[in-house]
Amino acid sequence: MNKAQRRSEKFFRIALWAVAVVFAGFLINLGGAVVKNLPLVEQRFTVEDFLDSEASQRIEQEIKRQRDLTEEVEDALEQGRLTLEAARQNSHTARDSLNAWLASRQVTQQAAQDEQLLLRTQALEQLKLAERAARAAVEADDKRLLDAQQAQRRAQKQLDELRSAAYEKMTSEQSHQELRVFLIRLALTLPLLLIAGWLFARQRKSTWWPFVWGYIYFALFVFFVELVPYLPSYGGYVRNIVGVVITVLVGRQAIISFNRYRARQQEAEAKPDAERRKEISYDTSLLRLAKKVCPGCERPVDLDNPQIDFCQHCGISLFDHCAHCQQRKSAFAQFCFACGSSATPAAAGAAAPGPAP
Repeated sequence: MNKAQRRSEKFFRIALWAVAVVFAGFLINLGGAVVKNLPLVEQRFTVEDFLDSEASQRIEQEIKRQRDLTEEVEDALEQGRLTLEAARQNSHTARDSLNAWLASRQVTQQAAQDEQLLLRTQALEQLKLAERAARAAVEADDKRLLDAQQAQRRAQKQLDELRSAAYEKMTSEQSHQELRVFLIRLALTLPLLLIAGWLFARQRKSTWWPFVWGYIYFALFVFFVELVPYLPSYGGYVRNIVGVVITVLVGRQAIISFNRYRARQQEAEAKPDAERRKEISYDTSLLRLAKKVCPGCERPVDLDNPQIDFCQHCGISLFDHCAHCQQRKSAFAQFCFACGSSATPAAAGAAAPGPAP
């Protein structure tokens, strides 16, 4: 902060900057509420919005029917396997019993037991037939189960294809929606940024500068904080292109400003000393001297050296002598610090001779 400012002026400037910050804060809150509600102008899409409802309902019904059939066949298959296992056990038991009976008959050789042999053989055949029937029922249920599962998978595949196509349509529409929302946001925020640029160029030093700077902070925040997160990506191309454009514009303006500054400095250094010092404001000169730089060319100068009266870079007078008391003083001072005499134009225009011995 400039040390030459009055204490009350410093407090007033701090208060005015506080006004600018508070004003920007309220504008940012208001703008943030408006920007956040902008996407509500568009509806949020879902996959069902782009899905063929009639085809999907038909496929879902088919999937449900095959799923119910699968559960029914699995229950029947479980019962059939139990029946097959029981028939297998009965057949195995009957065969073991017949083998034991045949072994005992070979020992006794009784012809009267031939009829019983026929009965036992017929019973075993019946059990074998029952076992084969149970196995056939299980095999049929296995085939029904496989058919139902394959039909369910085919229907699920068709439904997945329908949903995939609907998802692609939804993604495309969401991209268009995001672009529309971004353009709406841009149409609202870009004029704010342009107005802020005009205010910065023309009104930043006006009487109402706290409100000007508050609005500038608000416009920058809305554009670069509120708008950028909603910038469509499209693989990063849009963001990078916007970044390149902003960088080129800012860089171009910086280069132009720097070249203009150098031209002004060269033009100023070519003017007479008195005219140059008249063009430098009192506050500006004190601020640069406090930084130990030349008020004319802004290059470093050893101001503590009592033998230096002129800038060795641009030749502007830094120290002269009071026309009244001949005391060495700053050439930019309005009054002599030793005698309080006013720095007359003549004294400010050229350095007076040194003090008499």
